[in-house]
Amino acid sequence: MEDILINWSPQETRVAVVENGAVQELHVERTLERGLVGNVYSGRVARVLPGMQSAFIDIGLERAAFLHVADLHVGGVQPRGAHADSGAPTPIERLVFEGQALTVQVIKDPIGTKGARLSTQISIAGRMLVHLPQDEHIGISQKIGSPETREQLRARMQVLAGVAGEGEGSGGGFILRTNAEDASDEELAADIAYLRKAWTQIRERSFRSPPGTLLYQDLSLVERVLRDLVSERTGSIRIDSRMQYEVLHAFGDMYMPDAVAKLEHYKGERPIFDLHNIDAEIDRALARRVDLKSGGYLIIDQTEAMTTVDVNTGGFVGARNFDDTIFKTNLEAAGVIARQLRLRNLGGIIIVDFIDMTRDEHRSAVLSEFRKQLSKDRTKVTLGGFTQLGLVEMTRKRTRESLARMLCEPCPTCEGRGQVKTARSVCYDIMREILREARQFAPKEFRVVAAANVVEMLLDEESQHLAGLSDFIGKPISLTAEPANQTEHYDIVLL
Repeated sequence: MEDILINWSPQETRVAVVENGAVQELHVERTLERGLVGNVYSGRVARVLPGMQSAFIDIGLERAAFLHVADLHVGGVQPRGAHADSGAPTPIERLVFEGQALTVQVIKDPIGTKGARLSTQISIAGRMLVHLPQDEHIGISQKIGSPETREQLRARMQVLAGVAGEGEGSGGGFILRTNAEDASDEELAADIAYLRKAWTQIRERSFRSPPGTLLYQDLSLVERVLRDLVSERTGSIRIDSRMQYEVLHAFGDMYMPDAVAKLEHYKGERPIFDLHNIDAEIDRALARRVDLKSGGYLIIDQTEAMTTVDVNTGGFVGARNFDDTIFKTNLEAAGVIARQLRLRNLGGIIIVDFIDMTRDEHRSAVLSEFRKQLSKDRTKVTLGGFTQLGLVEMTRKRTRESLARMLCEPCPTCEGRGQVKTARSVCYDIMREILREARQFAPKEFRVVAAANVVEMLLDEESQHLAGLSDFIGKPISLTAEPANQTEHYDIVLL
């Protein structure tokens, strides 16, 4: 059984999913930095790139968004001169052109230096259904039971979509979400009507709105808690804001009446996140090292291209032999890694370097446990086996920034490298720079303004080299310590 805790303030909403006293997931949404995934915009094609089979779309953001031909719904675009019957994919330059207006939806938030990723295949999520207004397909969530149950649900939806489709706003396809498995016909029909009405409003706005207009915005994090996070395993949903409790209660009464019974307004004197020491858990989720109970530890490094996880035995020597020590460490690490991926919201390519195991049965058991722990993840995960180098490759769908990217920024001193040059290295950089400047200019004196530890080294251990440089260029070199400077930051002033 899991509990959902919601800490709300005007500037930020934080949600923690707690199971057996341990935080499993953290979701953060800031009012001024709200995610864009699910938003529908009226866009304008700014540039078509035939070589990449992509286009840049202006939707009113700081950076142009990215649309790949694979995300282009051909049925909603009239190809110009395309040979639809040839069997070959139609080039993007025949499907869109610069200046063209398109209705697009964000499927990935801007991440790092990359702009948002778009699709012209619009989907609108409801309580139990996802509406595909440009399609006629009826799909079923893969997490819904047996083939017989799936076929029964498909047959019911075909009838309901046909009945609900009479009149304005009819048509379109639907995907049944996991919580639709036990829904009544009345509940499904109500969701169908709501989603079709939302699509009708989007279309009407798109006809009269200029490019860059936001046509539809996905629910806030507080509302998405009821739509996306609540399940049969949810014991309670506690929120510390009376105002947001009433908003959530009204939203639940309309769309998720079963979840309203689990909703509680937390009135305690202690901050709600202090109940499970969640703020400390957030700090640990931002650390590079994660300690295991056995004495081993993980090192998690997130880069632009991928995330790497390294497993180490550390101080664990409690098993009967070395093979068992490694096996038990890897087995514990499998569960902790799966939890850390959810907790930190890490996505994209992930490489896990378990400690090398010599026995095949140990490798199979660790992989099986890892797969079992990953099955708890709400986000789509694809897991491979061990490679020839003993690494485990996997992917986790990435739609929003990770927790670290959302809460932190690169260090201004090391600029995100995670390390800085030594004072001696900076001394040698300064000497090379003085020599370079002396060959181009002829000042009376060179003055070095640098960090105190750099100046101290130039006056002490490197004083002989500095004096030799001064004699070689025939100019005096003076030193000034600037307390505000970091080690790598220095200036050379020509006097």
